[in-house]
Amino acid sequence: MIGRLLGVDHGKARIGLAISDALGISARELQILDCRGEQDDIARIVAIAERENVAGIVVGVPYNPNAPAGLRAQADLVLAWTAKLREATPLPVAEAGEYLSSAEARQLARQLKRGAREPVDDLAARVILQAYLDALSYGAVAFPPAAPPP
Repeated sequence: MIGRLLGVDHGKARIGLAISDALGISARELQILDCRGEQDDIARIVAIAERENVAGIVVGVPYNPNAPAGLRAQADLVLAWTAKLREATPLPVAEAGEYLSSAEARQLARQLKRGAREPVDDLAARVILQAYLDALSYGAVAFPPAAPPP
């Protein structure tokens, strides 16, 4: 048993959050935060992590295998933001690839009968976190993750 994990889908305008059960088996959407600035966003996530008594945080990183070399991609921005999140919390922070999570979230939104214009950031966080939990159960990743290189 690893404890509850908080999943994060970091976007330019919104941040989706999801949370797992204490056994680390299933994820559910938690909430969507409107971005207010890096420091404020991180402070709110750390406060939510404390309130929800999580054992760690999983941040989705949108690696794009089709991105041209040398182009600063969204993944670079999320990785820089994740490094600042690590500095702000004693909790372990894992990175999880989230390529196509938004498409899966939109499909899930249709199944849940959400409106076509409703944000799906929380559902994307759920998809990211569930994929990470599944990888944990198969032994493909470890928690807590190894410390990132300096």
